[in-house]
Amino acid sequence: MNSKLILAKFLKDKLHLVSLIRFLNRKIRAFSRRTHKAQFYIEWRYDNPEYFEHQMDLNFKWHESRSAYPMERGVFSAFALKNDTPPSGATLDLCCGDGFYSYYFYSKRSKLVIGIDLDPDAIKFARKNYKKAQNIEFLVGDIRSDIPDGPFDNIVWDAAIEHFTEAEIKNLVSRIKTVMKSDGILSGYTIVEPKHGGKHLHQHEYEFHSKEDLARFLSPHFKNVQVFSTEYPDRVNLYFYASDNLLPFERSNSIIVR
Repeated sequence: MNSKLILAKFLKDKLHLVSLIRFLNRKIRAFSRRTHKAQFYIEWRYDNPEYFEHQMDLNFKWHESRSAYPMERGVFSAFALKNDTPPSGATLDLCCGDGFYSYYFYSKRSKLVIGIDLDPDAIKFARKNYKKAQNIEFLVGDIRSDIPDGPFDNIVWDAAIEHFTEAEIKNLVSRIKTVMKSDGILSGYTIVEPKHGGKHLHQHEYEFHSKEDLARFLSPHFKNVQVFSTEYPDRVNLYFYASDNLLPFERSNSIIVR
């Protein structure tokens, strides 16, 4: 058999193998979506657990809703991380929940990530499922009293600021400022209160009225504050950066063309 025939047979066999693998993966993804959908409805249909397992976003909800805000959260806070190679910064993930964002968005861009959450079940899940990243440490703790001393280059407060009262938010921002480096950045995400009144989740203590409402908690402590929003049919999301130094898009590795 000449070389051309050998090559043709190889390519044909390879294409058949690729087609088979693609078929199997498509079926596996479909099965995974169904099982994660079942998990979501069992856990969240009639109640709201203390923490959300974001593999349900990755394997089910994103595909079904086509709403990208679960991934926005990680991306926008990752913009605030130090851009050193190799990574040199220390990141504190407040109310880290299941550890999804610590692992997928912060661990490759930080020398050290500390995730802290009040819920021992969330931390147990994080330790079990994201132990591959050896630069992450997951701690059980109440951030009202147990924020580590740092100092930290970055502090992320993602989908959690709304779980505290106004007085607690003010005290926490003050404490956060004391454990940040002088050029550190606080970043995070929260949600605007529903137009019809009430709250998105019963665990929320304070949902913000607007970008300005959120900024008033940050401005007394930081020279530079940026709050911006993204809108979806079912919600308005708020993202924030706060620092005494340059904000993410003002850094030297950014360019603005007008």
